[in-house]
Amino acid sequence: MPPDDAPTPGLSGPTRSEPSPLETTGPEASNDGTKGARTKAPKPKASKRGVLLEALIVVVVALLAAVLLRTFVVQTYYIPSGSMEPTLEIGDRILVSKLSYDFHSIDRNDIVVFARPPAEDCGGAPVPDLVKRVIGLPGDRISSVGNTVLIDGKPLAEPYLPPNTPLGHPIASQVVPANSYFVMGDNRPESCDSRYWGVVPRSLIVGKVVARIWPLSALHWF
Repeated sequence: MPPDDAPTPGLSGPTRSEPSPLETTGPEASNDGTKGARTKAPKPKASKRGVLLEALIVVVVALLAAVLLRTFVVQTYYIPSGSMEPTLEIGDRILVSKLSYDFHSIDRNDIVVFARPPAEDCGGAPVPDLVKRVIGLPGDRISSVGNTVLIDGKPLAEPYLPPNTPLGHPIASQVVPANSYFVMGDNRPESCDSRYWGVVPRSLIVGKVVARIWPLSALHWF
């Protein structure tokens, strides 16, 4: 008897060989006649080192973005004194835009944060930055009569102050120099400001106060 794998006598043509077990390019016939699914190569697993490196890159980029935002765009400040009451209370947190004055000029009544002027000496521990309201612009002649601020001899409307707010220390008649600003606190009797230590150079102004962001119950945009 010929072997089972011997060619059958009388048939011509090449003998069909069996496919290699490693050939997975197409569906193969199983013993029960059904077709098997195509074999898929397993996905490579990310290494622990690669995951840590990716996380480190994300953290570094986030920190860099935060530093750039704080340095060039916006910054938050804490109000430590009552010189701007009732507009800003002790403990309030404010948001300051450092880009505002790159697009428009400083306006009267703006609330600004600025670096402490060298002549400022109002007692207590020195602070690096102050917050006040812009009252006099470059070229203004500013003075006061009683509790009224005068700009070029005309009373200044100040709707942000409570009625009959006392001025406290008077304003000596003066002309605001170029590139400088006369600033005052809204709590006039308790504010140490340009009446005491002079005007603020433009170069010291950090930015414009655009919002009070804390407490949330007192959220306000300026």
